[in-house]
Amino acid sequence: MLDDSLLDDQHRLVDADSGGLLRAAARAGAQVRATAEVADELGVRRLLQDRPRALVLVTRPGVASAVARLVTALLGPQCPVPVVVSAEVPGWVGALDVVLAHTEDPGDVVLAESVDRAARRGARVLLTAEPDGPVAASAAQHALLVPPRVPVPQGFGFARAFAAWVVALNALGLLGVDVAQVADELDREAERNHPAHESFVNPAKSLALRVAERTPLLWGLDEPASAVAEHGAGALACYAGVVSDVTPYPQALTRSVLHRRAVHGTSGADIFADPDDEQDGLVRVVLLAVRQGPQAEFARRAALDALPGADVLEPAEEMTGGDAVCAAALALRFELAALYLGLAAGTLGGPGLYAPAV
Repeated sequence: MLDDSLLDDQHRLVDADSGGLLRAAARAGAQVRATAEVADELGVRRLLQDRPRALVLVTRPGVASAVARLVTALLGPQCPVPVVVSAEVPGWVGALDVVLAHTEDPGDVVLAESVDRAARRGARVLLTAEPDGPVAASAAQHALLVPPRVPVPQGFGFARAFAAWVVALNALGLLGVDVAQVADELDREAERNHPAHESFVNPAKSLALRVAERTPLLWGLDEPASAVAEHGAGALACYAGVVSDVTPYPQALTRSVLHRRAVHGTSGADIFADPDDEQDGLVRVVLLAVRQGPQAEFARRAALDALPGADVLEPAEEMTGGDAVCAAALALRFELAALYLGLAAGTLGGPGLYAPAV
């Protein structure tokens, strides 16, 4: 049962968060700064200044998939080099290519073999991983290893991976993101969502209460927003045990029965309906928007015409800095919302360690 009173009682909230997970999530800005510092010390800007034949993003279990999707969305169709997303380094990778990889599992044998293979073939490899274990050993003297300098539990590496990959893409001339501004905005987002702030002024707590006891439909109105939705769904599943539907809004239109239920649920027609009478449960439509401009505004209006009561998360209304900054801040908001919901519902059972079923 959801104990929503816990969210506005800072002392109980801190006591419930015995693992310090809220504090760990709030270190996202510090992770970005520390990662950028390590990258500078490693000479990433000098070593990755030549444009590659292809860019390979290696996604292992964890946050890497959402980071890869966000980076790909930021690069967009105008990217002058092909971008390949794969769970392993492809067999054709060679000296003209750049490989970016992230893991929080230092014993990931598959990634270790991939990094070793790419390095032996002369590819430039940037890896964010723990400094010890098979993965780190595979990178020794052959790859740029960016270890964590800000200690956080497993599951909180989104900001670190995103910062490392953005630094690399800046060096390659494929992106132009102000990493310092990303870190500053993450600090401000963490402050907005501080445990001491009550739910009505705390965006993460408000989001947690909105999706509580509902099935969230996290529908992105643009590609970066859809990538953040994927990360948000992962955080809600990991920390609150909540299952979400994630898709770009144009794709949601093709899911006729689910979209019909979403329209019905946002119409306000049955505000006095008993949730126990809902045969299939209640949904909460959350539309995510990162990009600004006429096209983005048109997509937002079209979605709200069909779903007038949907929640809209549009961080650009609260901050400046472009798509990368807004996307990173929104990802942090989802992490904190998932933690608040998990603590209030009593479903939070750990730092999100991956354990295969047996």
